[in-house]
Amino acid sequence: MKRAHEVEYEIHGEDLQFVEIMLDPAETIIAEAGAMMYMDESIKMDTIFGDGSGKEGNDLKSKLFSAGKRVITGESLFMTSFTNTASEKKCVSFAAPYPGKVIAFDLGDYGGMMICQRDSFLCAAKGISIGIAFQKKIGVGLFGGEGFIMQRLEGDGLTFMHAGGTIIKKELRQGENVKLDTGCLVAMTKTVNYDIQFAGDIKNALFGGEGLVLATLSGPGTVWLQSLPFSRLADRIHSAGKGGSRTKEEGSLLGGIGIGNLLKSD
Repeated sequence: MKRAHEVEYEIHGEDLQFVEIMLDPAETIIAEAGAMMYMDESIKMDTIFGDGSGKEGNDLKSKLFSAGKRVITGESLFMTSFTNTASEKKCVSFAAPYPGKVIAFDLGDYGGMMICQRDSFLCAAKGISIGIAFQKKIGVGLFGGEGFIMQRLEGDGLTFMHAGGTIIKKELRQGENVKLDTGCLVAMTKTVNYDIQFAGDIKNALFGGEGLVLATLSGPGTVWLQSLPFSRLADRIHSAGKGGSRTKEEGSLLGGIGIGNLLKSD
């Protein structure tokens, strides 16, 4: 028997998407604070402590511990619940905070657990637990960047995540590896092994533009990747705001100096 509420949904838009969720009477969905776009009049909104599952215990200590784990991942101490108080279906919708896609998962189809980037969770049916997943290897902790502390979603119902740019789903066979920028990972099933690997020699680190380390994902399992991590978008906006030009050397240790700028004549 499913514990999570069984909600209906529709995703709207192409590049600036939002998800519209239809709630039956007494059904509830939980979301990150500030994610709501609009809702029907009969939807009751409530601020909640904890991981959103409602199973963390009723005492204050348990709720603070559960909420504190979310703070470690960079999320708000509070979450928001939306409950349909009417006697017929009502609607509530949620929008991503930056351009990209909204993707839906039924955790029951993936062994009841999903590991995702700490800022990708958008909303979920009541009964889904949102916790933290530490990467145990010291190399990942020191150099993994966005991939060090991730979110663990557990349950048997629908959950929704957002990601930047275009999303690709890849099925990894046993022993199959894929290398990627650490920020491009959106989510992965619990069977996928996450590690980091140095980019190669010092020349690549200095001039390659891809940074010092890459993430390595090893199968078996399923992974979802994004083409435009928010950190990359924010970096470009910050650079443009300073009036600086970016070159292909942006990810190297030379930063914004650029070989082309060095060779320009007066």
